Amino acid sequence: MTINKTQSGNALTIAIEGRLDTTTSPELEAVLKNDLAAAESLTLDFSKLEYISSAGLRVLLSAHKVMSKKGGMTIRNANEIVKEVFEVTGFTDILTIE
Repeated sequence: MTINKTQSGNALTIAIEGRLDTTTSPELEAVLKNDLAAAESLTLDFSKLEYISSAGLRVLLSAHKVMSKKGGMTIRNANEIVKEVFEVTGFTDILTIE
């Protein structure tokens, strides 16, 4: 998994490439833990995310909990496989997915 961060003022954008699973989710969790304190809004670009597991969903839920007290969190460019995981798990009702 590759994580690319872009900070524009208080807005943080994180683009994830590869798989977000049990092996890689701790890496994203560490990045978010370091960077969310200074961010007022978070955008996750999933245009190159191939797969997400329940471990990845847990990291997203934690980030959403933190960002819901601030400017919010948005997920963009998820492919059909990832969107289906969000739908089956009910995350489409919780997260802002564009």
